[in-house]
Amino acid sequence: MHRPSVASKPTSLKLPAAIKTQLEEDAQKAGLSLHAYMVQTLADSVRRTRLREAFTRESLNALSDMKASGSGYELGNVRAYFSELSSYRKGLQDKPRDLAPTRMD
Repeated sequence: MHRPSVASKPTSLKLPAAIKTQLEEDAQKAGLSLHAYMVQTLADSVRRTRLREAFTRESLNALSDMKASGSGYELGNVRAYFSELSSYRKGLQDKPRDLAPTRMD
């Protein structure tokens, strides 16, 4: 299988022996070389960090919008909605109505 060329930059990583052993075991279970497993693990970590940063930004923006508009969603209503949505996806009930924001006084 030919993979497209990806620019890479060599780096050195000194690992404690116990961690390297665990990584080797995990890589073997995953059917990957140690190098490929470490690259994949680091890429996953970077992706999760970026997602967490985006979630935080979006949350702060939503909070700012809610404070500016005075409208939002009651936690109990949100929980009920997602419970109903779960039942709908399992085929146990009709699709729930979309939530409507309420005045947050």
